[in-house]
Amino acid sequence: MNEGTLALLVPFGFFLLVGVSIWLVLHFRAKKDLEIQQTVRMALDKGAELTPELIEQLGASNKPHPLQDVRRGIVWITVAVGIALFGFFVPDPSNHAFLALLAIAMLPFAIGLGYLAMHLFSRQQPA
Repeated sequence: MNEGTLALLVPFGFFLLVGVSIWLVLHFRAKKDLEIQQTVRMALDKGAELTPELIEQLGASNKPHPLQDVRRGIVWITVAVGIALFGFFVPDPSNHAFLALLAIAMLPFAIGLGYLAMHLFSRQQPA
């Protein structure tokens, strides 16, 4: 395989990886929801009473975890730090690669800070 073909395949591989990752997450989330629905349907067919506690135990509750924003914020900030570190370790004497990747890292960093701010503001307001 020549160098030009390999250089052309790298971006395709990246986008394929992102697409497959998103598909896998959505596929298994839908599969879990389908299993919960089938369990609830079987319980109703057998005449069982569905209490809110039972539905919550099945995982069908849509209440978000209280620390969900903190977790997402930490993940986004970690992604930003990873991008910045990648730019730092790129061997570029002019330092343009580091500055470019640092600029790219600002977007996930800002998103992470936004999630952390949402968590702080939601704690201060009564539900």
